[in-house]
Amino acid sequence: MKLRNFISSLLAGVGASSVHIALMAIKHRFGLLPQFEPYEELQRLLSSITSLSFEAPLSWLLPFINGAMVLGFVFGKLFTHLPGRTALAKGAGFGLAAWLVLGLGLFPLAGRGVFALELGLGVRPAALMLGMLMMYSIVMSLLYAWLAIPLRTKARGPH
Repeated sequence: MKLRNFISSLLAGVGASSVHIALMAIKHRFGLLPQFEPYEELQRLLSSITSLSFEAPLSWLLPFINGAMVLGFVFGKLFTHLPGRTALAKGAGFGLAAWLVLGLGLFPLAGRGVFALELGLGVRPAALMLGMLMMYSIVMSLLYAWLAIPLRTKARGPH
């Protein structure tokens, strides 16, 4: 990965993570699905695997670091291979893939069932997670494309 693409992927991840954290703050402010806390699920799962305890402020930084550094880097490496011709389509494809991985992997591993259905909240956690991941992924994709892909300027002829 070229240095420009690496930096672009990190910056896109930071931007998308900032949007995602703002959306999570709105979720908490309005009391949307208080029983569904994906960050806490991730922290519990990581604690059980590593036997480490993630206390504040590390627990607050974990989603930001994961979203900005890990997912930003992965996204940058995958960008040219993602389906779709536009950054919007590539972001939506990445968001859908992330939703499937989390819904079919993370939540069952955390004991919450496929797409957190065992919480007894129906499809609402899955729908919220899909919306949040799509916003995150599309923002990241648009930022990455804007930062990493050089502008193609047309030769201007006489006016």
